[in-house]
Amino acid sequence: MAVNSEPPLPFLQNLLKSHMDFDQSVQRAIKDIQTTKLDGTRVEAEIHGVLVKRVTTHVDHRGRLFEVWNGTQDVWSEPVVYCYMFSIKANTTKGWGLHLEKSDRYTLICGEIVTVLYDPRIQSPTFGKIQKVTLSEQGFRQLVIPEGVWHMNVNIADRESFLINHPTQIYDHESPDRYLLPLDSSEIPFDVESLFPTQNR
Repeated sequence: MAVNSEPPLPFLQNLLKSHMDFDQSVQRAIKDIQTTKLDGTRVEAEIHGVLVKRVTTHVDHRGRLFEVWNGTQDVWSEPVVYCYMFSIKANTTKGWGLHLEKSDRYTLICGEIVTVLYDPRIQSPTFGKIQKVTLSEQGFRQLVIPEGVWHMNVNIADRESFLINHPTQIYDHESPDRYLLPLDSSEIPFDVESLFPTQNR
């Protein structure tokens, strides 16, 4: 029987320290990586200018309430000038889209979406970075997407998701500040299928 002379991987070294014996299924396992910090924030890169916020939902026997805008300056550093509602049907993706003159300020009303962001701004400290933000009724509900950042929204709920947007400029119907790329564009280093992982085979 041939003896493998290669040094064991760190994972296998941990197995060797264990007092238990394992079959090959454990030796072939892929160790999970860190995705969040102790305070619940994600460890992945945060694109410069992107903000996410949780809101407090007040619940009683009559129903639920949360404040979209309460006068604070974090999400709302620029005036409220325009507002609209949009939805994304289940298993549907919208994007890629980008604005050069305005920021988007999303508030999730119901459902669950993943917004994928890509920073193409050469002078930005996070140029070339990808960030994924999950908006849900249980977690972050608000998201600020600065001008010049590509974004794509994927509904990962089993129902239609509803959001409202307070962009920092009024929509120009004659000349929309909206630029588009296809989902599978080679210009953006992101695989959309990675949002829907399958078991390793």
